Amino acid sequence: MIKRKAVKKSLECKVRITAITDTMQVLSGKWKIHILGTLLQGGKMRFMDLLREIDGIAAKMLSKELQDLEMNQLVTRTVVDTKPITVEYEVTEYGKTMEPIIDEIANWGVFYRNRLHGKD
Repeated sequence: MIKRKAVKKSLECKVRITAITDTMQVLSGKWKIHILGTLLQGGKMRFMDLLREIDGIAAKMLSKELQDLEMNQLVTRTVVDTKPITVEYEVTEYGKTMEPIIDEIANWGVFYRNRLHGKD
């Protein structure tokens, strides 16, 4: 009988798995990475501009996802005193630490599409 190394037992592995789980919970769902990527590319954006920029997202879902991102300190929400009142969203300095990760996800997506469609 071959003994296998217990991966989950090491402290380093537990820390890594917990970190991955935390990250997946913060970025869970279909839209959060897309929203962050859009704000990273576009800078400060109003709610309606984000809604128009992100194909397929409903206003209610965008609002919920932005609240989650704000709660996790990845996005700031600023109410601008205009008539009518407008709300702007911007990636925080902490949220900008996600940029290399989102860039790599985008790069992998391009690679995947090219491979899938035989453009490799």
